Amino acid sequence: MVQPAEAGERRDSQPEPETASADRLGDLYARHVPAAIGFAYLLTGNRAEAEDLVHEAFIRVVGRLRHLREADAFDAYLMRTVVNLHTSRLRHLRVQRAYVAREGSGAVPTVAPHDIGERDRVWRALQDLPPRQRAAIVLRYFEDLSERDTADLLRCSAAAVKALTARGLETLRIQLGGDDR
Repeated sequence: MVQPAEAGERRDSQPEPETASADRLGDLYARHVPAAIGFAYLLTGNRAEAEDLVHEAFIRVVGRLRHLREADAFDAYLMRTVVNLHTSRLRHLRVQRAYVAREGSGAVPTVAPHDIGERDRVWRALQDLPPRQRAAIVLRYFEDLSERDTADLLRCSAAAVKALTARGLETLRIQLGGDDR
């Protein structure tokens, strides 16, 4: 006599649909994303930008997986989407640059974005700050939180965040030798 399955027990050996779908998605990711990141890196010249581009492309292609003419050509669809997204980003950058040139933006930062020596100097100066000042500056400027959100995380008032940030920035200006405000 066959007994009914108890609660939570599956009678057949088939994986649950969610698990099978997640396994298939994980398999697609593992097979196609590393090569696509290498390809995107060749397009962008920047590892982080390449990873962002590929992850966005992967999400878009997976979202349209049911509508692909040839599901076996996933890698071709992924690469084409990477190229299209990269082209869109280049267009967006071109529009931004044209706007900045037209509007005549302010001074361009003099420190190169990849100046490792300058980054280390700023890092050491940050490490010398008292912990609460350092936390306020990191939350406000590196994490881009509002004064209120920073105050909530530090468990203090918004006025205290302003004071901590001002004192910390003043100390950094002195240590780093900058006097522009």
